[in-house]
Amino acid sequence: MTEKVRTTILLARHGECRGNVEGLFRGRADFPLNERGVRQAGELAEALRPWEPAVVYTSPLLRARATAEAIAAACGAELRVDEGMNNMALGVWEGRRKTEVAKERPDLWRLWMENPEELVVDGAETMRDVMLRSMSSLRAIVAENRGKTVAAVTHRTVIKPLIAGCIGIASPYFWKVHMDTAAYSVLHHDDLHGFSLFALNRTEHLSGFATEWE
Repeated sequence: MTEKVRTTILLARHGECRGNVEGLFRGRADFPLNERGVRQAGELAEALRPWEPAVVYTSPLLRARATAEAIAAACGAELRVDEGMNNMALGVWEGRRKTEVAKERPDLWRLWMENPEELVVDGAETMRDVMLRSMSSLRAIVAENRGKTVAAVTHRTVIKPLIAGCIGIASPYFWKVHMDTAAYSVLHHDDLHGFSLFALNRTEHLSGFATEWE
């Protein structure tokens, strides 16, 4: 009989940064947390403390790493940078205002809003690229921490394809899953069932945030 050893993954989005507030495509542009983002990181850390994660994995970007550092400090956990959790590379769109992109390339903007899984931008990853490399990292994390609880701090355009890949949501899936800044979701994994989604976009710990839909 297959063992049902459960591994728990606390999948968190970084706190707010200037790129969120100003409506910019972030990608690998390395925005630090803004003032509210720093506060959110602290609130998220306190929310995850009772889960007692053994390790906190993080995207290398400043906004994620600062959020992860707050969690690791609050939980007494080890901190590890994981390139597989890095944000989606957005090529020529990185750091640009979404309103400008929408005006210049209405065809690509419509695809972004309706079916980003099919979007191809110069110098950018595709959603499939992101899903494959983030799932590879997550599987390695689970294998290394079997039976434990861990946290992973990453980005919206990683969390959405990662959850879709883990629980088998068919494309187009991007706009069917929502994740706010400094929110967290909970995945479980065991050898019998694989991944299961236990909680999505938990925000009750936050004293204030601006939800983001585009």
